Parts: sequence; C-alpha cells; structure tokens
Amino acid sequence: MDHREAYRSYDPSPYYRERGWIIGGGSVGGKGKGLAFAHESLSEDGLGCEIRLPEITLVVGTHGFEEFEEINGIFPLVDEISYDELERKILQSPLPPTISRELDRVLDTLTGPLAVRSSSLLEDDIELSFAGKYATRFVANLGDRSSRLAELERAIKSVFASTYNPAAREYQRKHKIPLGQEKMAVLIQPLQGKRRGDLFYPEMAITAFSCVFRRPSPRIDKNDGVIRLCFGMGTHTVGRSFARTFYLTNPQLRPEGGNAEQIYLYAQKEFDYVDMDRGLFMTSSLNEGLSQIEGHHKMAPAFVEWYDDGMLYWLHTDRSNLRMPMPCFTFTDLPRRCHGFFDRTRRMLTFFEGAMGFPVDVEAVYESEEDLLSLVQLRPLASYMEFGHVDIPDDIPEERTVLKGNRMVTNHVRKGIRRLVYVDPDLYGESGDFAEVARAVGAVNSKLEGERYILVGPGRWGSTNPTLGVPVDYSEISNCGCMVEVGIPKRGMIPELSYGTHFFLDLDVDEVLYLPVIEGEHENVFSRGWFEGRPFEPGGHPAVRVYEGVFDVYLDGEDEIGVVFDMS
Repeated sequence: MDHREAYRSYDPSPYYRERGWIIGGGSVGGKGKGLAFAHESLSEDGLGCEIRLPEITLVVGTHGFEEFEEINGIFPLVDEISYDELERKILQSPLPPTISRELDRVLDTLTGPLAVRSSSLLEDDIELSFAGKYATRFVANLGDRSSRLAELERAIKSVFASTYNPAAREYQRKHKIPLGQEKMAVLIQPLQGKRRGDLFYPEMAITAFSCVFRRPSPRIDKNDGVIRLCFGMGTHTVGRSFARTFYLTNPQLRPEGGNAEQIYLYAQKEFDYVDMDRGLFMTSSLNEGLSQIEGHHKMAPAFVEWYDDGMLYWLHTDRSNLRMPMPCFTFTDLPRRCHGFFDRTRRMLTFFEGAMGFPVDVEAVYESEEDLLSLVQLRPLASYMEFGHVDIPDDIPEERTVLKGNRMVTNHVRKGIRRLVYVDPDLYGESGDFAEVARAVGAVNSKLEGERYILVGPGRWGSTNPTLGVPVDYSEISNCGCMVEVGIPKRGMIPELSYGTHFFLDLDVDEVLYLPVIEGEHENVFSRGWFEGRPFEPGGHPAVRVYEGVFDVYLDGEDEIGVVFDMS
C-alpha cells in the first residue's frame, strides 16, 4: 500500500479511544484524523523529539452532534429560519446530559485556556479543505466550575452552529454535498502558548505549506515550501490581515520587495491574545503592547523594528533624532537568529509530505527562547492544477489592456469571459457602508450562478478589516473565475501578496485565477480610463458595476506577468 492509500484508509479512532479522549462516539473528523496521524508518524521517527503536540486533544465525536440535533429538533429548522435565528436556537439549546457530564469531569485536567476547534467529516479532506468555513473558539477557562463549564459548552455549540453558516452552506452546495451529509466533531485542546503577565498567547504562530504554487519569483522552488508567520495568536496567519511570509528556498526574500515603506505597509502592526484578567479574546496594537513585548521576549529585536521617514531602524535604536517612529513586526533578523526553526520546519514539511503521500498544510506555534516548535494541525494540501508555459499575445493593442500585474502570478489562461464585476475604489466605503458593498457583490454573484466572471476591487477581497478590502465571505464570491485585487497605496489598500491563508486555499480548490495589480507601480496597469469610459450595468450599490463584453485572462508565471484584455 502506498502512502496516499495509507492515509486515505487510516482510522484515527483507536488513537483517541485508547487514551480516553473521545466523548459521544462517532467519527473524530478531518482535523482529528490529521493530528492522530501526525502523532503516530512522529513516534516512529527521530523528528518526534523535536516537535511537540498538544498534551491532550479531547474530541466530541459526530454522534454527539447528531444527538444534540435530534433532542433539540435542529435539523428541520435549517432551511426554515435564518442563520442568525438558527445560531441563537443552537446556543440556547442544552447539550446531551451525557456529554455535559463528561465535559464537567475533564475540567479537572483542563485548567488553562482552551482552543475549541471544528473537525467535521469532510473538513481537511484530500479533495476539499473547508478551510476557514467552520468556527474556532478560544476559551479563557476562568472562574468557578459552573462558569467554566458553561463557557466551554457555549464554545462547542458555536462550532456546531457553524456547520450551517452561509459560507459553509455555499461551499457544500458548490461542491455538490447534500444537506445533512456533513457532520461536526469538535476538538478541545489546551491553547498552545504561554502566560505573560495577564496575557496568554504563543510568541509566534505559523501556517506552513510543503508546496507553494503562488510565488513572487520563478527562482523560488515550489517544492521547498512556504511559511506564513505572525506574532501572537494565529488569527493573522490564516486570515486576510498582515503577516510575514518566508519562502524556504530563500527566507530573506520578501514578496513585497525590499523598500522600507513597502515593508512597513505590509507588516503586522497588531497582535491577538487572551486577556486572563477579563477572560476575553483581545487585540492590541503593537504601539500599545510594545513594553509588554520588550519585557517578556528576549528575541524582540529579531522581529520588531521602527519605521520612520522611509527608513527602518532596529528596536533598540536611539530614537531621539527620529521624527515620528512607528513600530512594526518585520521579522527581519529571524532567519539569522532562529536558523534552526526554519531548518526544522523544512524537515517537518518534508517528513509529513513523505508520510502522507500528499503535499501538506500545517499549523504550529514557536517559542524562540525554548526553541520549541508545537504542531497544532496537519492536513493534506488541497490540490492545484497549473498550466504549462503561457505566451501572452504581443499583438493586442495597448488600449485593450484593462489590468496588468507582475507579482504572484501562476501559469493559466481563461478566455471568453462575458462579465467583469467591479468595485470602484473611490466610491467604496465613501459613506462607511462597507457591508452594503459586500452584500451588493453577493447579490450579483447569485445572479451569475453557473457563470465564471472577473471580480475586480480595491485591496484584499474577504478582509475582516473593511478598510483593507471588501469584507465579502465565500458565499458572496463563489462563482468568481478570476479575482483581481487592485492596490491603492495612497489609501493603504494593499493586495495580499502572500500565500497560506484559508482564502487562498479556496482559490486553489475552486480553480480561481488570482492577479494583484498595484496602481502606479512599474509594469502594472489599472486602466481607470477604461472603467470610466465603458458602459456598465448598476450592481445594486453606487460602488458596484457590472461590465459586459469578452475578456481574456493570461497569466505567465515564468515571466511574472498577468493581463486582462478587453477583446470585445
């Protein structure tokens, strides 16, 4: 049996049963399978002593989810009421008594902050990832026993409810998964990290892929892998916010380039943590939290720098002569000072890819002082098909070039696209109505069911921070065939030039082409004249327009050029 078949047929249930870690019976789901496989693989290899796994992973199995739905009459309501109403109903309904009793018992051993994660039947599958579709909740686990139990139960029910959220439902529909086929298991783990004063968080959180298809340069070997890293909780690595990307072919390379202003624009400036005094998941600006970081992290100079007037300065620079210094997480000196971390991560990715028989996607945390790498999640990396060599036609008149970019381009061609959906950067959020713009895009997306269209807008599609880009969810762009992110530097709206987020996993699985375009940069074209001079249909909001025509997309990954032509 080859490695691929070994993973496909691997049964993780004995791993959890032998340790008494399963509650409610049934399947442990995709995340549960990946962690069990990781533990058993590492136990047979010398790398096991270099990588730590959570000391306990409890699973509320899929039978618990099914019993919860049955006793509370949940499933018949799924298509009868809105998701908001359904979520409220689920959160107000009791867990089965047998599960509540087991959870109460395990609180004797689970004494610190907890991560409560989804682990559905289809999640982290070989063909489908469901990445980011379901909930993860963080539990401070503070107070008296009844308060701790109530908080844990609410987190589990929140994960249960996410089975039916709009993004998950649309993903299931698009991939022809019948309603009711998906079942949810839930993982309960000690939150990986350390308490530092009243704050709990890991020093660094990473996602890492053993294979990378969206590269800033053909010199990057796609088989060397990539790391996306942030300070604090890993929400910045999997979401569309700022984090640092390291390509393992050359960790010194930055996809945003070496210009100090660009480095600052793309740098992480906030971090997430659990406030152990208030029991809340919180976000702090680096400016506010810098004294905390300097007091608790000896390696701080390796990842924090000051930006001032177009220059970057080391953390301990004398700032008396600087005009208006602003701190940011650049991680500039990390490859030099934590060389072993990069080497170990590379070996971990190679090992798991060999053991599983597929490219892999891992989530982990790292503590530099102890040189401790802790694995949080292992799953197969969703497949991605890349074209062979692409030649961009050189006989098309310049005025037909609507968009052109020169970064993060893969080889692909898509011709004869009939519609282009556009969000005007100048009108977006003019009245602060970011959500209304996103809903209007979603309405257009629904009307274009079955049709692949080009989607063009400012900044980062799907950002949780609407000042960085339109805050759509998956269900509102699910029919898109080519996504263009237009960078408007003067507005601070910058495309996502990294790889490793849940968002990019969706693009890969659904074969959505991606092109970032930076207005004003060399070899980039954002033809405002075309968008202003071409007739369009209104898209339900003044900022949203729908253009009809014939559009061809050429992406040449070898020369790093992507173009959208108007062939009408």
